[in-house]
Amino acid sequence: MFYGYYLSAATMVADEHGPAVPELTRRITASSCAHDPAAALAGVLTSMPAAGVALGDILADSGYSHRVPATWASPLRAAGAQLVHDLHPADRGPRGTHDGAIIANGNLFCPSTPPALLALLPLPPGAGAADTAAHDQQTAELARYKLGLHAAEDADSYRRHACPATAGKIRCPLRPASMLLDRSRPEILAPPRHPPACCTQQTITAGPHIAEKTRQKHDYPSASWRTSYRRRTAAERLNATIKDTATTSISREPPRVWWRLQLLGPASGWGWFSA
Repeated sequence: MFYGYYLSAATMVADEHGPAVPELTRRITASSCAHDPAAALAGVLTSMPAAGVALGDILADSGYSHRVPATWASPLRAAGAQLVHDLHPADRGPRGTHDGAIIANGNLFCPSTPPALLALLPLPPGAGAADTAAHDQQTAELARYKLGLHAAEDADSYRRHACPATAGKIRCPLRPASMLLDRSRPEILAPPRHPPACCTQQTITAGPHIAEKTRQKHDYPSASWRTSYRRRTAAERLNATIKDTATTSISREPPRVWWRLQLLGPASGWGWFSA
């Protein structure tokens, strides 16, 4: 419980591999604590394309990505945005299945994906070179188990996915042709005894409700995701600036105490003074 206002700001950052741009704040929303700040900001962001401002990548922390998809992720995708989000701890890792494929971190994975790979977390700040290299190797290994996108997303946000063995990323006895691939690829040693649809059909279809909250531009928490998400430091620089007490502080002013004093003299009365 608190008294105050939420302030959300949309700050410009460079495109991936693009030239530097001024970190200008394009939109700001301020709403009371009775309203969801993510929903308020989403409404402003989705109106920008009509004003001639393409959304591009939307970089947001887990305070926004964890919100109900209908008020954040879905309207932004519909407006043409690509999401690059940190995921809330409650949204990370396996979250159910679809046609036998494991739903995790916004993607669909082979049912035989090693659990340790599905449990990978983002690198902690200040990780050393050795830890970074090991983490990148593990996320690259995880990507081999991800179902491939067989066809581009249609106008209704439906997508067709194919088994990673049919895409040539892993070897699996349920897909005999994949066993002819070289042994540099991971091999499924214990396939499901009763193979689900993702293992038997050529493709499976995922509707917009599958991984609606967590689906994003890059595989989480891969090296490509980390590099792209790092651009969000522009927002932190803005937050530091507007809270800087030496410049543009938005801190709440200390309360003023008013005193009612009687004025004594030829024309006595009452006066108000503040302290």
